[in-house]
Amino acid sequence: MTRLAAEKVTVRRGGRAIVDAVSFDLEGGAFVALVGANGAGKSTLLSVLAGLIAPDAGSVRLDDAPLEGVDGRELARRRAYLPQNPRAEWPIATERLVTLGLTPHLPAFGGLPGGLEPRLTRAIEGWDLTAQRLQPATTLSGGELARAMLARALIGEPQLLIADEPISGLDPWHALDTMGRLKALAAEGRLVVAAMHDLTLAARFSTHLMALRDGRLLAFGATAATLTPDLLRAAFDVEATVSGAGEQAYVDCVRPAAGG
Repeated sequence: MTRLAAEKVTVRRGGRAIVDAVSFDLEGGAFVALVGANGAGKSTLLSVLAGLIAPDAGSVRLDDAPLEGVDGRELARRRAYLPQNPRAEWPIATERLVTLGLTPHLPAFGGLPGGLEPRLTRAIEGWDLTAQRLQPATTLSGGELARAMLARALIGEPQLLIADEPISGLDPWHALDTMGRLKALAAEGRLVVAAMHDLTLAARFSTHLMALRDGRLLAFGATAATLTPDLLRAAFDVEATVSGAGEQAYVDCVRPAAGG
C-alpha cells in the first residue's frame, strides 16, 4: 500500500516560510482534501509532495524511500500530478493529449502498443470526451480541458494522485462525477491528495481533511471529525455551519459581522 510521509517540510521564498514545518503520514485508501485560504501554501506543498520542487528543510518519503532518490521514470509511473489551471500548448488531438499520461509506460521507440488502445478508449469515454476525441486540445473549453487532463493523469493507473484544484472550471455534473471518481480511486486502495476550495464537496467525498494557514498545518484527520466551524474560523476567518453527513453534508460560510 502506498505511503507518503512528510517530516517538517519547509519551503522559503524571499525570506518567508511559504510552507512551515509541515508533517503528516498518509496511506493508500485515503482521499485527502487539502484546504486553506489563498496563499496558505497548498500549491507549494503539493509541488513538494509530487517531487517537483525540493524543500528547503525537512523531507518527504514515498513508501519509506526518500522522494528525491526515486528514479524519475519510476516516480512518473507511481504518481500522477495535475497542476492548477492546466493548459494545452500544442494543437494535438485530445486523444493524443490523454495518451501522454502513458509515456512512462511506453517503449523508447514506436507508437502506442495495441494492448493499450482499449485503455485509451475507456479513458476517453469515461471522461465524457468521445465527441472531442480528435479535436485539437487547444480548442477545448476550460471544462473539457480539465477532464482531458484528469484522463491523462489517471490513464497510467498511478497509485498516488496529487491534484491542485481538480474540479476548477467544471460544471456541477462533472464536478460531482469527478469527486465520485476520486473517492472511488481511494476506495480501490490508491492515495489521492487534492487541493480544494469547495468545502461542501470536500465534506461529502473526502475521507480525510488537511488544513493550512500561513504555511502551517492547522489540522489533519478524518473529514467528519476535522471539518468543524472552529477549524473553518481558524483557517478562513469565517463563521460556518456544517450540517448533514456523507454525500448529504453541507458547509455554509458567512463573513463575521463588522466589529464582531
